[in-house]
Amino acid sequence: MNLFKRAWWRLRGHLGKTVMLVGLFFVICALVLSGFLIQSAAARAAETAKHSVGVVATMQLDLNALISSGKMKKPEGGQGGMIGAEADLSRGLVDKVCESSVVEKCNYTKDGVAAPTDQVKLHQPVPPPAGQDSGGVDFFKADGIRDLNAVSAFRNGESKLVSGSAIKPDSKSDMVVIEERVAKDNGLKVGDKIKLNANIQQPDGRLGTKETGFTVGGIYRSSSADPGSYVPPMAAPSNQIYVTPDGATRLDGKELKAGGGVVKQATFTLRDPSDLGRLKKDAEAAGIDLKIFPLAVNDKQYQALVGPISKTADFASVTVWLVAVAGTVILALIIASNMRERRKELGILLSLGEKKPRLLGQHLVEVVACAVLAVGFAAAGSQLLSQAIGNQLLAGEVSAANESAANEANKPDPSDPTGGANKENTPKVAPIDEMDIRLGAADITKVGLTGLGIAALATIVPGTRILRLNPRDILTKGE
Repeated sequence: MNLFKRAWWRLRGHLGKTVMLVGLFFVICALVLSGFLIQSAAARAAETAKHSVGVVATMQLDLNALISSGKMKKPEGGQGGMIGAEADLSRGLVDKVCESSVVEKCNYTKDGVAAPTDQVKLHQPVPPPAGQDSGGVDFFKADGIRDLNAVSAFRNGESKLVSGSAIKPDSKSDMVVIEERVAKDNGLKVGDKIKLNANIQQPDGRLGTKETGFTVGGIYRSSSADPGSYVPPMAAPSNQIYVTPDGATRLDGKELKAGGGVVKQATFTLRDPSDLGRLKKDAEAAGIDLKIFPLAVNDKQYQALVGPISKTADFASVTVWLVAVAGTVILALIIASNMRERRKELGILLSLGEKKPRLLGQHLVEVVACAVLAVGFAAAGSQLLSQAIGNQLLAGEVSAANESAANEANKPDPSDPTGGANKENTPKVAPIDEMDIRLGAADITKVGLTGLGIAALATIVPGTRILRLNPRDILTKGE
């Protein structure tokens, strides 16, 4: 008799057991499919996060590496080593790295100061108390930047340009942007030529000044009001000026070389964390010694975004394996019990000449039929189930991540060489708290193959006992 007909009669004649098998397979397939869908949603979210925030790689001098390299300038006599040109990161070299195909955005900065001149004086609304010294900070704070719009104060609206233009990568090296209070005090407007004092080191080791020419390219307004009491001029928000990196180099009293000015720190926003290797190759090709100017990746924003959803996906992966293994074991036990109950049927069929593989095939057809029905039911309801389970798991991970972030907010970051000074420049991001569950043909195929694999293992493993028995043993000994 055809084994398929026998399987059909068996399934139809014992509906209770058939429904039980279908129900068990449904639970297994629904949980496995939910795990696959959560994994797919997490992968899509991670890919989107890569393009939304990117990963920032920072390049700056490693002083210890410079000392170890033996490249520090060693003057005659018993004096210690001095930091020389070997510690300068050339703007021209950084510009070459910025052209790398894996760099989405790049920026570089050079901090510095500028001393006032007779033409340009500091804005000091509250004079110092009688007899009080300013502490040697009667300077403008002059930040050399590549792009003014990338400065946090301008990005978040605390400062805005009121006339002229912002500093851009192609701005002239003598361009300066000043605050409007300084402009009013000194009667300056856009286009005026001004002099600022650069700080230079004299041959005898003392600091001196040198008048350096600039052109007022823009005037900005800071939302920070003048302090109500005396503060050193350099601490007043109105005395913050912005120059190009080349301009900041000139204010250090250094001559501009063919490669441009000196950069203190360069940042490169990558499209993908895996692009760091390519960025390093491009940096070395540009002529940068990565031992002295290493690249460090800061992917905190990316991790903050995808951390909770990645943990949810990991939990889903573990669940898939646990459900698959447990389901196989449970089904194998049920099928083994079922075979013992059907020993007389098996013995009669064997005595009538039925082949043992065909008997095993009949059981496999019965179980596979139940599995196919269960996969169909699971595909119909798993999207809603996955959405509910995923959102519940993700909500717990997001809550834990927010609590952890609150606890870590006030702790110092040992990986930040500025001691936390750059925290305000790092935009805060909220973790992904929603899952985009999508059911596709690939997911149904995966769960279908998983279900069929479980059905095959759960049937073949206990069914191998049939192949070792003969009809007399089955009918006389029972088991």
